[in-house]
Amino acid sequence: MKVEIITIGDEILIGQIIETNSAWMAAELTKAGFEVTHIHSVGDSAQTIIDAIDLAFSRSDILLLTGGIGPTHDDITKNTLCRYFNTELIFSNEVLENILNIFAHRNISLNELTRNQALVPEGCTVIQNKTGTAPILWFQRQQKVLVSMPGVPFEMETTMTDDIIPRLKLQFHLEKYLKESFLVAGITESALAMRLSEFEKELPNGISLAYLPLYGLIKLRLFTRNTANPGLLQEQKELFQEQTALFQEQSEKLRNLIVDLLVSENEKLLEELLGEKLQMRQLTISTAESCTGGLVAHKITSVAGASAYFTGSVVSYSNEVKERILDVNKSDLDTFGAVSEEVVVQMARNCAELLKTDCAIAVSGIAGPTGGSEEKPVGTVWICTYCRGKSIAKKYNVGNSRRENIERSANMAILQMLKMM
Repeated sequence: MKVEIITIGDEILIGQIIETNSAWMAAELTKAGFEVTHIHSVGDSAQTIIDAIDLAFSRSDILLLTGGIGPTHDDITKNTLCRYFNTELIFSNEVLENILNIFAHRNISLNELTRNQALVPEGCTVIQNKTGTAPILWFQRQQKVLVSMPGVPFEMETTMTDDIIPRLKLQFHLEKYLKESFLVAGITESALAMRLSEFEKELPNGISLAYLPLYGLIKLRLFTRNTANPGLLQEQKELFQEQTALFQEQSEKLRNLIVDLLVSENEKLLEELLGEKLQMRQLTISTAESCTGGLVAHKITSVAGASAYFTGSVVSYSNEVKERILDVNKSDLDTFGAVSEEVVVQMARNCAELLKTDCAIAVSGIAGPTGGSEEKPVGTVWICTYCRGKSIAKKYNVGNSRRENIERSANMAILQMLKMM
């Protein structure tokens, strides 16, 4: 089933916000067996939205919209859908009751704009929003479906997981697909492509390999749609088995070609892998961060259950904090500088002692765009990982872009800790 995603809002087009809904939706839909064929964004213009819906319905079976159904006057999606489906807004007591329950839980009072959220297009299926006030609107057009959802990410994600994807699965027949993901490190994208060039040339029709750079890491995705249906005739079952065996053969070939670079073989992030290792070995960890400004700690604590192994962080951005809080030797700071092996080792060891943890990660570097020198150019980063008396310190040259340097440094720090354990 072909799916098209449209995100709505002027704030997306002018760069006021970074649109992340479509990426999350596409990943979840692909996992469920749907094929996302188009993703685009449009502004808060009724005619633009209508034109986008017309185009989407001409080539896709399922159309998913996010945005523009809030309580303010610039939220025009609901009225535009009434115009498109030739219907009108009616008041829903069920939606109002849902809104009142949410407001009571949050201890806030209802105003007229929010009360208007209970106005819904006549003839559509209304799905209650479990985490917000804007209801989800499901329209059926012959064999095709349009679903309008809030643009607030956690509201959209909740309804997609709990309501939309399960309903779509019930209504549509899904193709089977096969996918393997490999996370690698220690190589550039171009060098990896050269290594895998012959493998890619020899890939059977229908199997594709994609590269996804991730700030110092590369995710490889081997993918195919298995067109045979194992639940039908014997011939189909045999074809399904043949296609599956062929894909597994190619997956094993790829694994052998990258075994020296392999970090993991699943969709898990580095911080998830680190959390699993720490829990398995019953270890605790803390961080001492300078140039990353707490990003390593943020990544670690973004994993549910991180409180079982993460205790805290010292963001020692200035030399004064390194010296006063982390007890880094002042003469070492003066002699070697904050971005040095001598300093970063003390940061890690002293952080572990200060916060009473088994392990610690310390990062100190020059994120840029200024502050570099001939000896230590922008992008120079020292990382020390410490665990139960042992420490490893390494220097990295991560790049010239400040944002990239910070992201790469955080990933390299977690990866170095993983490899040490």
